Amino acid sequence: MEVVMRHRLYYLLPDIESARRTLDDLLLNRIEQRHIHFLARGALPEDMPEANFLQKTDVVHGAKAGMLTGAVLGMALGFLLVYYFSLSSGALTVTATTLVGVLFGGWAASLVAAAIPNTRLAAFFPEIEKGRVLLIADVPSRRIEHVERVLAERHPEINFRGEEPTIPAFP
Repeated sequence: MEVVMRHRLYYLLPDIESARRTLDDLLLNRIEQRHIHFLARGALPEDMPEANFLQKTDVVHGAKAGMLTGAVLGMALGFLLVYYFSLSSGALTVTATTLVGVLFGGWAASLVAAAIPNTRLAAFFPEIEKGRVLLIADVPSRRIEHVERVLAERHPEINFRGEEPTIPAFP
């Protein structure tokens, strides 16, 4: 199975009809629907893929930060336990407390971050509130230029708003 690296492209579209036409063009250019997401102020039509929970919230960023913080605090706790209680299995204690810290930190921080809108999308929120639609498309690296050219030619009304390189290839 070949691993395909993707780039996340962001476009602002003026309305739902423009978003629907753009979706059709992306599908015709062999971008799978599971890699296309829209974010709008109101509800989207059922046939248009909406941004999912992980894209709308900061849960992924929060989990990463929580895991890092939990690892540091867990390791510090492990060292303190070994130092103050003179435990003979110091390496095991530090490893166990670090692992517990990673798990607890990731869990706790992701719960908090689930209530926070995605900070990467914060710049788009004022436009979305005005009725525009955000398109998030994860495009294979080798096809970016083609997709950008097609969208620029067929949809002069849309506004390219950025790119994130190397999005993980999730199934």
